[in-house]
Amino acid sequence: MKRLITMVGVIGCVVLVFFCWMKKNTLKSITLTSPNNTAMYNKVDILLAKPAPVYIEYTEKKTGKSYRSRISRTDTLHHIDLLLLKANTEYTYRVIIDNLFKQKSKDLTFKTREQSPWLVNHWFNEGHPHDTTALGDGMILVCFGRLPGYMMLIDNEGEVRWYWQVEDIGVRAVSLTPRGTFLAMLRPFVKDVIDDYTMTPEQVRNDEHKKPMRRGSIGFAGGTGLAEVSLTGETMWRLDLDKIEKGKDYQVIHHDILMDEDHHIHTLYRPKKVATISVNGKMETDTLGGDGIMVIDTLGNVLKKWSAWDVWDIEKDPYIAEYRYDRFHINGLCFDKDGNYLLSAPIEDQIWKVDAKSGELVWRFGRDGDFKMDTTAYFSFQHSPYIMENGDLMLFDNGLHNQRSGGKAFRLDEENRTAETTINALLPADKYTSRMGNASMLPNGNLLQCSSKTGSVMVTDKKGKVLWESVLHFAPYRAVYVPVETWDQYFKEIK
Repeated sequence: MKRLITMVGVIGCVVLVFFCWMKKNTLKSITLTSPNNTAMYNKVDILLAKPAPVYIEYTEKKTGKSYRSRISRTDTLHHIDLLLLKANTEYTYRVIIDNLFKQKSKDLTFKTREQSPWLVNHWFNEGHPHDTTALGDGMILVCFGRLPGYMMLIDNEGEVRWYWQVEDIGVRAVSLTPRGTFLAMLRPFVKDVIDDYTMTPEQVRNDEHKKPMRRGSIGFAGGTGLAEVSLTGETMWRLDLDKIEKGKDYQVIHHDILMDEDHHIHTLYRPKKVATISVNGKMETDTLGGDGIMVIDTLGNVLKKWSAWDVWDIEKDPYIAEYRYDRFHINGLCFDKDGNYLLSAPIEDQIWKVDAKSGELVWRFGRDGDFKMDTTAYFSFQHSPYIMENGDLMLFDNGLHNQRSGGKAFRLDEENRTAETTINALLPADKYTSRMGNASMLPNGNLLQCSSKTGSVMVTDKKGKVLWESVLHFAPYRAVYVPVETWDQYFKEIK
């Protein structure tokens, strides 16, 4: 009986080996190309004799770090993207046919070309803090608002590892979408050119304060279009609101663009209001400039809108005449943990909560707001509020009153209307930025901070100590952290 079982087992193995031999595939060709002649992206075209799924394993020779691409669908012709490569770097790779018994090609090599001169980052060097462990595993996304506009990803060594460029318009701001793509706000380059150039600390303190920050129409700070871009550099769609929208109020968006799980876009727009107000003791009828929230789809259809004028009592506003052309200058939008909106109202030095369904102004947090808080933690002309994973509210305090900028976080007790300061990461005095900028918590507990007017993108600890810095040649509106999960669908590090 044992002999019979052994014989059956041997026969089974022979049949299995024979079956696998009969199913053996052949690599007919492997072709590498570099789309748009970029140094950081190779596309591998693979032709098989028989349909099968494939993937690629590749290794950076210098560091020994190895990666595995996504597994393609069963077919004879495959296109595999090797993304976020390092410029001027040698790699080994092999193609693996994902059958029962994996068939591996011989080891092959390629070398990426040298980086384009305009993408070489000369501003990350020994002259600045450069702890390459401070950032963690992700990368930093910044954008450029002049022509040609572009977005680029910077790694922990200050190298550019990805970029997307658009010839006819600038890129004002960018956010990550739920589907792992980049949502860009497109801005006509002739608008607000003062925001595009860096300044010395002395210029920020002197030139910026020659004009009052709380004047009417504080800059353009917005865009007329949107585009969604994949990590392969594909423009999935582009929407030019100034070409499709008839209502002027809907042709310009500003500061923030957020995509929800339904792929609807939440942004800020500038609704106006005609009202009769008292100006220097005389009643005058004027068109007031305001702000609001607009929800659109990727075709540009306006699905929902909210205006600050809906909840504002003009008659009780002592500043309405002084700031009538830009009363609120709302410069930040995010979702609260309960799905409602949080808005940054810098002229009030406050964060507002707005009920997403009713439009009710639920509370105001900050100077003269509804929460009891430490007065030494007041913020002024703040930007970029968002809710951290632990539920705390983080914002970037521009610090107009004390001319110190940096990230701050607060734990809000909405029931009792009290606020506890949990992070106060003010930057060094020479990183003061009177406008723009942001701060966000990294997975490793450090903060990514952007001092826009000085061009500095930094990783700091929770007390504001700078651990890593890259000083750009332009003024980035924000610095966005891009986690490793964003490119998981394309490749993963395996050792």
